[in-house]
Amino acid sequence: MQFIIKLYLALGLAAMLSPNAFSQISTDSIAGEYHLQDVMETASAVLLKPDSTFELFFSYGSVDRKGSGKWQFDKGKIILNSSPKPYADLKLVSSKAKSGEYTTVRIRHPNKQILPYFEVLAKSPDGDQFGKMDAKGYVKLPKVKAGNLEVFFSFTPERYSAFQVNPEDNYFVFQVEPWIMEIFVKDMALTVHENGLVGSHPLLRGNSLFYRKVN
Repeated sequence: MQFIIKLYLALGLAAMLSPNAFSQISTDSIAGEYHLQDVMETASAVLLKPDSTFELFFSYGSVDRKGSGKWQFDKGKIILNSSPKPYADLKLVSSKAKSGEYTTVRIRHPNKQILPYFEVLAKSPDGDQFGKMDAKGYVKLPKVKAGNLEVFFSFTPERYSAFQVNPEDNYFVFQVEPWIMEIFVKDMALTVHENGLVGSHPLLRGNSLFYRKVN
């Protein structure tokens, strides 16, 4: 008798988890706002809209970031995709060879408060050189024949921008692109649970993070 009861329970669970069961869930019932739980000093939320678009919010300290794109429901999981991530978060405006003892990199942006949060790595066969931007958006490195420049931004630690440059040049000017703070996701999967979603986050470690539905 106990075996029969266990068999019925197992069959019932299998039916609940079957593709047909998932097909009965509507996008309207899934749509809503989901808040990330139990991550210290971090606030994040996913807004799933009925029109299959989403907005992703992230806040850590004084840093606020967001992303957006399309979502779809497939076999019990929400799949999020934003527009493709651009190759770089900055644009090389100009480069030239100048006399002097330094390789100089300048970054232009109207908000000068963010300029000290940029770092530059000049990669050369003769040795790499690393430096941080000053409050005016300049960094001066010992002069090297750099074939590649890598620019890092402290507020987007998950990525950096790399540029192949003329090794004979030693003065470079960059412009910040408008999407530098945007969050990009590709095939981000969140499993639907009774009270929310479970899965990953593009800026955090772990694959079992919980997002509670609040409306």
